[in-house]
Amino acid sequence: MNHWLMKTEPTTFGVDDLARAPKRTTMWDGVRNYQARNMLRDEFARGDRALLYHSSCEVPGVVATMRVVRAGYADPTAFDRRHRHYDEGSDPANPRWYAVDVQLERRLRRVITLTELRAHATRELSKLLLLQKGSRLSVMPVSEAHFDFILALE
Repeated sequence: MNHWLMKTEPTTFGVDDLARAPKRTTMWDGVRNYQARNMLRDEFARGDRALLYHSSCEVPGVVATMRVVRAGYADPTAFDRRHRHYDEGSDPANPRWYAVDVQLERRLRRVITLTELRAHATRELSKLLLLQKGSRLSVMPVSEAHFDFILALE
């Protein structure tokens, strides 16, 4: 089983939206970065766990845990001309973009803030990609040790 951190802007789609989704499950779509796409396509597997991270907000941080319930598949929004994630160059026979389905496991009792994570950047979380300079990916791997440590901060 792999572990992930998945970033989203709560004004676009946040933990409240996921909690309201049927079966607390949704398609994680709209990723338009090739490195993140490769992870969704090649590395995500059913049963993987993920930290849901709110970014670009007043208090960025980890807000919930999720489970991957469907591994990578062609992102249908890339083929829908009416959708904001439409990509004219994406071909259904050879998809450019991928999605996964995730299900909310639980909301955390409190937000584990970016500031709090940074306080552990030189020791326990020294290799956490989220804390590396220039790391802007919306999906990133997290070691099991980092995953467990972050949840222990709760």
